[in-house]
Amino acid sequence: MKKNWVLSQESFDALLSWLDPDRETAGIKYERIRQRLLKIFLARGCPDAEDLADETINRVANKLSEIRKDFTGDRLRYFYGVANKVAMESRRKPPQPPPTPPVDSDRIEQESHCLEHCIQRLSPENRELLLKYYYAEGRALIEQRKSLAERLGIAPNALRIRAFRIRAALQKCVEKCLDRSLK
Repeated sequence: MKKNWVLSQESFDALLSWLDPDRETAGIKYERIRQRLLKIFLARGCPDAEDLADETINRVANKLSEIRKDFTGDRLRYFYGVANKVAMESRRKPPQPPPTPPVDSDRIEQESHCLEHCIQRLSPENRELLLKYYYAEGRALIEQRKSLAERLGIAPNALRIRAFRIRAALQKCVEKCLDRSLK
């Protein structure tokens, strides 16, 4: 959905006069329309309801020169029709990924230090098992794990459980190390 037109003061005044000849009444109608549009977009689960309501109003104001002379009927229904199209367009656009958090190099360095420290605290057998278990990628990973299980004389599922337990203990150790270093 492209937002390529901005509501100018002149266009806003024209919109108000189209809503009602009396400027005070037109202002009241405008606010009611905007509130109803907000409710519509919120009811449809649109997180950016205010932007979509503004976009709807902008589009109606942009088309005003074309529809002003020939339009008959309830102006509110015209806004609803435009709002329906704006809502459908907003669903089509891909969701924006959340912004990436800033990189905290001190934190990364501390995590790396704690990981190295905790890996060194593992028994040599567990360290070797864990490093080999996670070493390869893709098809080589499957073959590596199958070979590791055969060499240890255990079933692949038992290897998976053993690696999980070692990794869980390693994770606890890293978390404790980080807690101590942040204090």
